[in-house]
Amino acid sequence: MQTLQQQQQVFKIEEKERKDSILEILSDKYCRTILESTIHMPKSATEITAEANIPLSTVYRRIQTLHDSELLTVSGTITSEGKRLFLYKSKVRGIQGTFNNGKTEVKLIINN
Repeated sequence: MQTLQQQQQVFKIEEKERKDSILEILSDKYCRTILESTIHMPKSATEITAEANIPLSTVYRRIQTLHDSELLTVSGTITSEGKRLFLYKSKVRGIQGTFNNGKTEVKLIINN
């Protein structure tokens, strides 16, 4: 019997400012919740709010932060009523941060 194992794509962050930004995002419970909520399928801000019990204004602010940091993809569509609907999906399945011997290392596990 053959076993299929999904290969993880890991991306190492080299720039200090980007490392700091990602570690700051990781320390924010709302950012973590949004990333967790959108790992498997794209969701609207309203769906994230309902699922995670986070105020909508907070969800939108954190979505902007995550998008600016390139950790969240945004796709849009027009509903049958003519309204724009944006869906958000995590670009990462995991974030690994280590501090060893005075050096900080941050790796992103890409969400396929």
